[in-house]
Amino acid sequence: MLEQRAYDLFMQNLIKGTSHLALGQEAIAAGFGMAMRDDDYTFCTYRGHNHTLVRGVSMSGILGELMGRECGLLRGKGGSMHLMSVEHGAMGSYAIVGAHLPIAAGAAWSAQYRQSGQVAVCFFGDGTTNIGAFHEALNLAAIWSLPVVYVCENNLYMEYTPIGDVTAVENPGADRASAYGLESILIDGNDVDTVFATATAALDKARSGGGPSLIEVQTYRHGGHSRADPGKYRPDEEVAAWLERDPVKTYRQRLLDAGVDAATLDAIDAETGERVDRAEETARNSPPPPLDIAETDLWSDGSSTWHN
Repeated sequence: MLEQRAYDLFMQNLIKGTSHLALGQEAIAAGFGMAMRDDDYTFCTYRGHNHTLVRGVSMSGILGELMGRECGLLRGKGGSMHLMSVEHGAMGSYAIVGAHLPIAAGAAWSAQYRQSGQVAVCFFGDGTTNIGAFHEALNLAAIWSLPVVYVCENNLYMEYTPIGDVTAVENPGADRASAYGLESILIDGNDVDTVFATATAALDKARSGGGPSLIEVQTYRHGGHSRADPGKYRPDEEVAAWLERDPVKTYRQRLLDAGVDAATLDAIDAETGERVDRAEETARNSPPPPLDIAETDLWSDGSSTWHN
């Protein structure tokens, strides 16, 4: 609901710049978010609103940031592609493809050194598997047995190009795991129960000193790569088939089949809708950030004085 509201606000020109929504990929964030400890670390891509939300960040903080308002998570300075909340273990959304994989390894090494029991979980797209940083980070994580879980969100397309057209193996993450002595793990990323179980096992392994995991989760984004992309390069029948596998819709049906009362689920939907409405109202009423913060959070002393 929050992602859909973000899209609606884009269409009203209330969110500037570009944005990358994760409609259709919710089960991945939800499954891992429920399996992680509060002090674990999340590293994600620019398609990271959902990963930030599940760590406990407020909806108004996210929408405010997307809208460039004072109430935003970063007071409007980060925008859609750079959400971060150290307080919640959300260690940043990264716009540079693959850049966060070595950083996640560093966070995991810190946890290992401090014997804190924390685990770094790093989410990335299928296209990242063809980036050098992917291989460097996986190799280092393996030889140092770091407590890190790498999660390849394979939605079949690297921006506009099918991943299969430019990759030598069928499964870009799972088929490469053995090169680093890791188990090949390929799961349905639209099944939140499967994601949760797999995440729990990988986190337990990392926390107990068993080293890293590489998990490929197969999923599909409902829309284009970004706001400017209509996604017309995808076959209509492919899109229709994946829309039928919407993880929110299919999980609702699973709960109904398990005996959960429909009224209970309707109440959850209504409450969530009200929360999104309140978050939007808060963001709309929040002013733009003051100009005097333009040069803060850029240099170590908080200003540009050293440069001058």
